Amino acid sequence: MHNKVSIKDIARIANVSIATVSNVINGKGRVSPKTVSKVNKIIQDMHFVPSASARSLKDMNSHLIAVVVPFLEKGMLQDNPFYWELVRGVESGARHHEVQVILLGIDENEDFSFVKQRHLDGLIVVGVFEHTLAFQKLLDLGIPCVFLDSHLSNPDFHQIDLDDEAGGYLGTRHLIGLGHKVIGVLTGKLEEGGVNYYRHQGYLRALRESGIEAGPELVFEEAPSIRGGYQVAQRLGSYKPKISAIFAFSDVSAIGLIRGLHDIGLSVPADLSVVGFDDINYSAYMIPSLTTIRQDIVSKGQIAVKMLLDQINGTGLTDKKSVKIPVSLSVRQSSIVNMI
Repeated sequence: MHNKVSIKDIARIANVSIATVSNVINGKGRVSPKTVSKVNKIIQDMHFVPSASARSLKDMNSHLIAVVVPFLEKGMLQDNPFYWELVRGVESGARHHEVQVILLGIDENEDFSFVKQRHLDGLIVVGVFEHTLAFQKLLDLGIPCVFLDSHLSNPDFHQIDLDDEAGGYLGTRHLIGLGHKVIGVLTGKLEEGGVNYYRHQGYLRALRESGIEAGPELVFEEAPSIRGGYQVAQRLGSYKPKISAIFAFSDVSAIGLIRGLHDIGLSVPADLSVVGFDDINYSAYMIPSLTTIRQDIVSKGQIAVKMLLDQINGTGLTDKKSVKIPVSLSVRQSSIVNMI
């Protein structure tokens, strides 16, 4: 029944024009506080919901944006809670602007036809490399974009990055401080300019400062997924040199790693200490709870959507285009002093 109420009904009951009701709904025009209060009360009493399609026709925007994750293996988008938390942050930032959010995974051959088909107002793109064809296609769209975790070299792009190098350094320094000297890293793909590259650079810096030798045999470039972590664990039982700690560059990899170690009879942290990266919600509730590098994922999503909406609406464009978010270390049960 409530869906049959129209803006005409609200105007008739309030004894004002349709334009006045529209101005009240959109917060525009000159309307007296008394009239605003009266119209809003009728809207509330009648359970009236403004038509999103009508609003889109009026301001030429769809009020729809997408969080786009390129080059992610099939199934990983749904399996990684990092993206759920990121979208939660984006949605919370977009809610008061009546903007809806969708999450999409794409591959290198994507033609981005979905942008026109869905009349998207803008994109938040996660982890794209600027030398790729997909990146050039994104630029060719000519719509507002914010790039997350991409470390783009052009300062004219709107982007938000973590201090990934500091995160790699903090996690490695923590393990060195516990007495570990043979520290493996579960990196995901190491490609220059990506987040894993910078985290690995932080790892190498911490080793150099402590006079500890790094070696390619300590680097595991498995996919940043639960399965990737699990597969690495299967190779560690008889691995030489004997690794006493692993720094996984994502929490989901660490989760898979810990389960895989359990299945081959190795205990965390008694046999190996493990450190993750991201501090997703599950990290504190695992057994053992996961020591990890913390980033504020929800806040990152909120900053990204504000930056995107500023572009869409033509506001705040003088603000800083590049934002670097700090990280911190959350010490929990998965890392202990190495007694060997």
